[in-house]
Amino acid sequence: MQQNQHEGHNMPCTFIDFARSVYPFLEFTPFHTTYYTVLEAFAAGRIPKLIVSVPPQHGKSIGATTLLPAYMLGLDPDMRIAIASYSGTLASKFNRRVQRIIDSREYAEIFPETTIKQGTKPAGYIRTSDEVEIVGRRGELISVGREGSLTGNRVDCFILDDLYKDAMEAQSPVVRENCWDWYTSVVRTRMHNNSRELIVFTRWHEQDLIGMVTRSEPCRMLRSWDDIDHLGKDEWLYLNFEALKCGNPTELDKRTEGEALWPEQQSVELLKTKQRLDPVRFEAMYQGHPTAREGLLYGDNFQEYDSLPRDIVARANYTDTADTGEDYLCSLCYAVDADGVIYLTDVVYSREPMELTEHMVAEMLLRNDTRRAYIESNNGGRGFARALQRSVPRVRVEWFHQSANKEARILSNSATVLHTIRMPRDWHRRWPELYAHLTTFRRRIRANSHDDAADAITGIVEREAPTTVSARWHFI
Repeated sequence: MQQNQHEGHNMPCTFIDFARSVYPFLEFTPFHTTYYTVLEAFAAGRIPKLIVSVPPQHGKSIGATTLLPAYMLGLDPDMRIAIASYSGTLASKFNRRVQRIIDSREYAEIFPETTIKQGTKPAGYIRTSDEVEIVGRRGELISVGREGSLTGNRVDCFILDDLYKDAMEAQSPVVRENCWDWYTSVVRTRMHNNSRELIVFTRWHEQDLIGMVTRSEPCRMLRSWDDIDHLGKDEWLYLNFEALKCGNPTELDKRTEGEALWPEQQSVELLKTKQRLDPVRFEAMYQGHPTAREGLLYGDNFQEYDSLPRDIVARANYTDTADTGEDYLCSLCYAVDADGVIYLTDVVYSREPMELTEHMVAEMLLRNDTRRAYIESNNGGRGFARALQRSVPRVRVEWFHQSANKEARILSNSATVLHTIRMPRDWHRRWPELYAHLTTFRRRIRANSHDDAADAITGIVEREAPTTVSARWHFI
């Protein structure tokens, strides 16, 4: 990374060193190091518009809304910073924490030129829980609640932290609309050409402030340090920290698939427990991938069952192998009754390499007394099918090429899926990722990050159409 500069002032110390000096109790994991390094680039003016989404209880506010304003006022005592949150009380709490840092001996040693009023001296300067002025300079720190007013001629830097109190507020269209109106009519009107913005909070809803901003303005996902130096004019930089890592390691996040963001605070086991309890909310709050209920293809409309009926006529499997390293292998075992109702019984939904998933699927086929397995031969599926046949010779393994348009297949069969497919009552706990990807799958197909589950479940109903079940299967 390039040496950080701020309006001609040399950085007296890195943001991490500053944080350790004034808050020696802080714990720095690789995640925190990345987070604070990005915030330092923002403080130096290299990132004028930054969005960061962080899971709950991972220290986002300490870094962005407590330490960062103090650091920026030290770099430039003439800067006017505004902190905004869902309530004036919370914003004032952040303001008081910043003031206590500026009062400290450690801060004075690093930034001796940035001081604030002590008691009644010097006279003529403001120091309240909502506003504090830098002595002898033009800078100040003000705090405001969402929908509150801002006075004054300019704001050089906005820090917006937790603009929604909880899930109920975030799910309210009225609250979201009011938040957006306040942002456009108050926040944006107090900005000038060189103003900076930092939006940092846990995601709740697809149409929260982060969602609205990224849809209406140019935005670049931050995946490498080079992205910082290649921002376009008025382009936002967006960094999302997933509680459980998805995908391959990146320059900013070197975790492997499935690793926890801060394992000492929230372990993989704890996070997976939260995921099983509410997969959809977990995707939003902990993974940073919210989905609005509006425009969903399936939603939570899948029918469920407690036990299999006695008139089962078939036990089969449908497998769609992964196209790329980012895709999921989706292998679904199911049972079919005499009326053509399909009961999902077991699942392998994984991004592990094929040499591992072959064994996982083979064991699942034996465990479910599967008689036939249909494997899409696209993208290595034929080799997968042959290896599977060698592992489970008692199962009839068939492979086929899927040439039909995926989008058209998924959309045209969606009603049949909901009408025909039955899920186990506890499927949200048994297969949380599959549950999340199906129940949040959007009707606008290209808006989805993953379509593997929808593609596979569509393949099942295409093969097991109720009108043809009895003709193709013998009773067990």
